[in-house]
Amino acid sequence: MQAKIRKIAVFLEETHLEMGREISPATRKATAVAVIENPLAGQYQDDLEALMEIGAEMGDLLGRRAVEALGIAPEAAESYGKAAMVGENGELEHAAAILHPRLGAPLRAAVGKGAALVPSSKKMGGPGQVLDVPLGHKDAAYVRSHFDATVVSLNDAPRANEIMVAVAVADSGRPLPRVGGLTKDEISGKDGLR
Repeated sequence: MQAKIRKIAVFLEETHLEMGREISPATRKATAVAVIENPLAGQYQDDLEALMEIGAEMGDLLGRRAVEALGIAPEAAESYGKAAMVGENGELEHAAAILHPRLGAPLRAAVGKGAALVPSSKKMGGPGQVLDVPLGHKDAAYVRSHFDATVVSLNDAPRANEIMVAVAVADSGRPLPRVGGLTKDEISGKDGLR
């Protein structure tokens, strides 16, 4: 593995009750986070290949960890998302290099398909700051019931020369969805939209 990982954390969130109504089965989201060394911290480089390769590693590792935390078969995953926070000696483009060119394909393999774009966010920050991880249906971006997010925060990350990378996977949409639109039972999953 090319990434120098200082820490991995995995979070599982289950919602059993919302607005006084029982959610059965519970809606569940798992977020896997890796805190890695930023090999380009403190320097400008045109070539971001090293970070792109790390992105592929993170898509596989964190995607599998999130699915394992949910205790489901990969195909049972319904939504996904990704995010990265660079420490103060990095730049937003470092987060983009981790997230965009190569993280998606291994993540899709970890969740057993994924025709839709993987929603993402990137930011600069420091230890203890919150990183929002957007979620969307893995096969059809127009499924409104799966427009969601989760948040992660680690008290000691990211440090100045680090990047905190997160992948979230859910086995359902939001609890009690009722804003209309395409339902998960209506998707074709061919074009990533419907």
